[in-house]
Formats: sequence, C-alpha cells, structure tokens
Amino acid sequence: MSHKAGFVNIIGNPNVGKSTLMNALVGEKLSITTSKAQTTRHRILGILNNDDYQIVFSDLPGVITPHYKLQEKMMKFIDSAMKDADIFLYMVEVGEKKYNEQIVEQIKKSNVPVIVIINKIDLSKQDTVELQIKHWESVFNKSTAIPVSALLNFNTEKVLNTIVELLPENPPYYPKDELTDKSIRFFISEIIREKILLFYKQEVPYSVEVAVDSYKESEKIIRIATWIFVTRESQKMIIIGKGGRAIKRVGIEARKDIEEFVGKQVHLELSVKVVKDWRDNERQLKRFGYEE
Repeated sequence: MSHKAGFVNIIGNPNVGKSTLMNALVGEKLSITTSKAQTTRHRILGILNNDDYQIVFSDLPGVITPHYKLQEKMMKFIDSAMKDADIFLYMVEVGEKKYNEQIVEQIKKSNVPVIVIINKIDLSKQDTVELQIKHWESVFNKSTAIPVSALLNFNTEKVLNTIVELLPENPPYYPKDELTDKSIRFFISEIIREKILLFYKQEVPYSVEVAVDSYKESEKIIRIATWIFVTRESQKMIIIGKGGRAIKRVGIEARKDIEEFVGKQVHLELSVKVVKDWRDNERQLKRFGYEE
C-alpha cells in the first residue's frame, strides 16, 4: 500500500493567521498566536500523521523587510523553506491584494503546487471573497484558492483534503508519534513570549526574547527558571511593573498554559535581564536558536 508524505510550507505577510491555520490543521496549539505582527520568529514544524500519509507543516515568520540581524535570520527560515517545499500554502487576508513580488516569483519558478488560503472570510461579504479567489488564482497560475476562517476552523477540512491529493508518495520523514521538531523548553519560552506580546504595548514585546535556564522535573512538580531578555533598562522596568505586578500577571497566565501543555503542576520563576542590542548580536541570536 502506498504512503504519502511531504513538506507543506505556509508563507504570507505578517498577521494573516498562519499560526492559527497550522494549529487548526494539526489539531494542537504548537505556534503562539496574537493579533500583533511578527509573532512567529522561528520555523516551527507541525506534523500531522495518518495511516496513509504524513504532512509536515512549516509555520514561517511573516515576509518583511529586515531592519536588524534578528529579522534577517527570520527571513532565512523562509529562504530554506523555499528549497524543501512539496506544497506551498500562500496565505492572505480577505481584501489583501499586495504581495512581495520576489517571493511570489520564487514560488512560481519552483513549479511546486500552490494552494492560496484566503483567511478571515467571516469578516467579509461573499462577493468580495469571490473576487479575491479570481485575483489570487490569476497571480498564481494553476493554483487553487480556498477561502477559510482559521480562527473558526471553517473550511480547513477542504484545505487538508486538497493537500492530501497533492502530496507525493514518500515514506514518513519523522516517527509517526512525533508532533513537532521543537523541544519542551522551546514551547515554554514561546508561551511566556506570547503573554508578553498580549500584555505589553509598543516596542517592548519586539525587544523581548525568552530562554529557559533550568527545567527540573520531579514526580509531582516541574520547576522552571527562565530569563526574559530586553534591550534597555527602561524595558526591564516596564516588564516588571510597579511592585512586580506586571511580571506576576505574565507568570500566572503563562504557568496555566504550561501546566496544560506538560500535564503537571509547575513552579515558574521569571527573571529579567538587559542585553543591549541582542537583536543584532550573532552570538546571542545563535544562543536563542536563530540558526537553520
């Protein structure tokens, strides 16, 4: 009996809902989701297994013009995804018509099948959606455009069925019980960073990186110590907040999600450290995992 497997890489502008779509398709929350742009910084794999197929989804950073080394590293994840894709999911919002010509041309030259995902159709009228389908099917010749609401899980089954039809015949790339290529420590740091994106405004969330310093598991409890890195002393004070109230809120909300993720009671310790210009520091970026 034949088996299908392939890499399905999700590409689009920031804030189009790529992470929400991958979470919906895989059936697990693997990528953090917020309404802020540049929420996704890494290439995160979500692996969907079936007796007959394995789909390796890649949630990628949104396409941007880099302004510092961190963003250059983020765009390199997209470059690598261009080379190993078996299928591209090119994701847009309803009403979106602009696109990065260089990225679109790269996709077209690759001759890899493209499914255009038109997201957030719950916020638009039917005739607008139909015009969008025609527009994007003309941008990508021979592509299929599928309107969805990733947040409401609407029409994602059609996306999945279309992917399965296009998958090449291959043995599984990963063991069938694997869900992702990332470690527990990675997801813990991402959960904390998600809360910072949600609770703080302006530049602060974009100047933050989170790293797990220690992870000690006993029979009843997991003790986790983490560092929250910022670029300026003023940002450190904002993260901590008056009387430590702001960071306490982050800790309480993050701990709830981490406990749900690991299935065990968690003691979470958050500390804040200033590391100037870490976003332009090669050594620091490597430490934070911004290497292919």
